[in-house]
Amino acid sequence: MYRNAMKQLEAWRTSRRRKPLLVQGARQVGKTWLIREFGKNNFDKVAYVSFYDNEDLARIFDGSLEADRLVDALSIASGVTIEDADTLVVMDEIQACPRAIMSLKAFNEQRPDLAVIGAGSLLGIALHRDARSTSFPVGKVSWLNLYPMTFDEFLRAMGQGQLADALRAGNVDLISSFQERLTDHLRRYYFVGGMPEAVDEYAQTGDYGATRSIQLELLDGYERDFSKYASPSESEKIRLVWNSIPSQLARENKKFMYTAVRPSGRARDFETAIQWLVDAGMVMRVPRISKPGIPLSAYEDFGVFKLYALDVGLLGARSGLGASTLIAGDALFTEFKGALTEQYVCQQLIACGLVPWYWSASNSSGEVDFVLQMDSAVIPVEVKAEENLRARSLQSFCSKYGLARAVRLSMSPYRRENTWLGGGATLVNVPLYAAGQLREVLGA
Repeated sequence: MYRNAMKQLEAWRTSRRRKPLLVQGARQVGKTWLIREFGKNNFDKVAYVSFYDNEDLARIFDGSLEADRLVDALSIASGVTIEDADTLVVMDEIQACPRAIMSLKAFNEQRPDLAVIGAGSLLGIALHRDARSTSFPVGKVSWLNLYPMTFDEFLRAMGQGQLADALRAGNVDLISSFQERLTDHLRRYYFVGGMPEAVDEYAQTGDYGATRSIQLELLDGYERDFSKYASPSESEKIRLVWNSIPSQLARENKKFMYTAVRPSGRARDFETAIQWLVDAGMVMRVPRISKPGIPLSAYEDFGVFKLYALDVGLLGARSGLGASTLIAGDALFTEFKGALTEQYVCQQLIACGLVPWYWSASNSSGEVDFVLQMDSAVIPVEVKAEENLRARSLQSFCSKYGLARAVRLSMSPYRRENTWLGGGATLVNVPLYAAGQLREVLGA
């Protein structure tokens, strides 16, 4: 199984200004496997330790954080002698030991020759909780965020490596020739999603039932984390927000509504629960902008946002969608198909390093699903689940703000439509299966 993040790790290894690396992401997105595989392929030795349920290991960091002392202790704990740059040092579940995070500053300053990686599933929660602490090694670490497998990674797992290469390159002519095959795989991806264990099960067996069982087990594990890592009162609020996401996305107006969590719900009741889920990497928050100015962050409408799930496959599992509904299609599925498609697109955009926002008219008469900032350009993106090519909100938005280019993601093939939006604007239709390659496709 190949992950695109492997190239980021390889670039980090050879960087002249390499710092200790923190890898974060939700549970079960493949952090440990990726780091171990990277170590096996690029280093002579891997000194791996995990702070999960390991008080003895944590006690090592109670004393001096002098780097050479820690090297000796970690050599004993891992059973691997840490000698030089040919050894990768891995501290997994590092969020369980704040002083281990603090020690990365010492490794950066005292032992820059060593390659050190810290990884954590709930790292965001730990750092947010200790935000006022001076212990975090600001400026002394690099970051890598890992997400569920993207559609092109899914293709590789399905034995479609050459097709994945063409997709990654944004080769419009070539991928257009394989539209039907790519569309078939995309429908399967909607069901399987990108959680590595689910992808591997489906790749090995083609069994939708076994794949769904794995997804349900993952969901159960996440819910157990609510109780394990949050107070009883807070875990109940987290669970309420978490359970509301499918119904929030099923509405035509997908703006997050506190009253959809609980009839009398207000922002102050659930803000902390939402932040917990965001910090844990279990939901993706897409804020509203008031206008498409540069930078988009300067026009955020605080308090108005959409929440998406971690993974399209997990969203389908939580919603009880069967394989036949997703693969063959079902008239009763029409409403939720749009929600699932937006979820998929959001997931691909974030995984490829884009930051999505959205826009809606103040009178709720129109909405643009996603708005992206690419260099100095603002690109509005409309998402269509099928080949419905009407995009009135997109047309109104571009006309109102004088934007030069817009994107429509749909099941239609790639094409450009000049002046369709008025004022000389260009509308680019990009197939949904290339949602994660917008930069490459738009540069074509």
